[in-house]
Amino acid sequence: MAKQTIRFACQNCGYISPRWVGRCPECGEWNSFVEELVNETPRKRESKGKIEIVPLSDVEVTEGTRLSTGIEEFDRVLGGGLMPGSIILIAGDPGVGKSTLMMQLARNEKLGKILYVTGEESRAQVRVRAQRLGINNLDNLFVLAETDLELVAKAVSEFNPPILIVDSIQTIYHPDVMSAPGSVSQVRECSAKLAQLAKLTGTAVFVVGHVTKDGTAAGPKVLEHIVDAVLQLEGERHYSFRILRAYKNRFGSTNEIGIFEMRESGMVEVENPSEIFLSERSYGASGSTVTAAIEGTRPILLEIQALVTPTGYSVPQRTSTGFDYRRLSIILAVIEKRMGIKLGGFDVFLNVAGGVKIDEPAVDLASAISVISSYKDIPVDSSTLVIGEVGLAGEVRSVSQIERRVQEAAKLGFKRAIVPHANFSAGSRSAGKDAKSKLEIEIIEVQKISEAVKLLI
Repeated sequence: MAKQTIRFACQNCGYISPRWVGRCPECGEWNSFVEELVNETPRKRESKGKIEIVPLSDVEVTEGTRLSTGIEEFDRVLGGGLMPGSIILIAGDPGVGKSTLMMQLARNEKLGKILYVTGEESRAQVRVRAQRLGINNLDNLFVLAETDLELVAKAVSEFNPPILIVDSIQTIYHPDVMSAPGSVSQVRECSAKLAQLAKLTGTAVFVVGHVTKDGTAAGPKVLEHIVDAVLQLEGERHYSFRILRAYKNRFGSTNEIGIFEMRESGMVEVENPSEIFLSERSYGASGSTVTAAIEGTRPILLEIQALVTPTGYSVPQRTSTGFDYRRLSIILAVIEKRMGIKLGGFDVFLNVAGGVKIDEPAVDLASAISVISSYKDIPVDSSTLVIGEVGLAGEVRSVSQIERRVQEAAKLGFKRAIVPHANFSAGSRSAGKDAKSKLEIEIIEVQKISEAVKLLI
């Protein structure tokens, strides 16, 4: 009989401790350790077949045939389609639309049979969701209400579906693991078993997972190492827009994003996100500037809003939504030092309209202009695009893919663009002087943040 011992595992990072501790020494989480039973007797592994070592030059490369999901934004994030035999983790907050997006795969009849393993809902609840989403070809969608991983693996071996959806990994358990479903041991073992199942059968496996309070995928970090791709569905519950972002992808780029709009009929693809994000912007109001960010391979125009008001506290507030707080602190320091505008007695609020989160420095100049515009209560020209990174000396530094950003603004009717001088100077790697003449928009180059302020405010 196998000897069992007790150990404690952190539910946040998977750190193992022989005794219970209040705070995890690995991730710093409080009260995250859970007791687990472990079989000490090691399993005997038998080697099958002979070892074959070959030089890399003799290895034949075969490109796998990707399957189109029927959702272009989804295919974009996956790297051009779904790779057979891959295992993909779909993470996101509760109610963000993970199950809805998975259910919409059934609309594509070319995918064939889809096995939907539901551990959180009954068959009737899954049927109601499918009817609400208007999925007509329900004959291709097969439902298995089961949480035992061994039975799920048996069903996949007998049914042999091209696509398997497990909703969710926190409800599935392995009968050989002596811990509750959702624990670190269960998530690790179940994910490893599903990955092995995907490689052996060629079935593409989607694993739906939860996220922690800090926004990362729940479960041990080994879960992210096991799967081939980690996709996270982001979105504020007060907004209808959802962004599908790849944090890991063995078969494609991690720079691509997919943009959807949550409607009653399900997740609808957003073909022109720039037009959507700018559709509700106010004209003639101070503290509003339009900039261009690059998400993946596509440029997106966004509105940066700022509100500067006299503070009623001894320490002024600094609040940012969708923008890095530390980056905002640097920009405010540059404005005070290089522009001579004292903001110590004012509260500063910065917001990226539409619920989008931006972390690239190309929106620095637009953020600074919005703050100064709100401080002086002078509106910025609504037909002007502002692009540039702000350095600590007050200089406007060059950004990547400047042509694509400006071309996107020209399509939406913008008349001029404030851009870094270094992007169109002679010898520039990003654009150069020749590229400036090809753009169907007036280009105004600036070297200092003060030059941009004089032009706009």
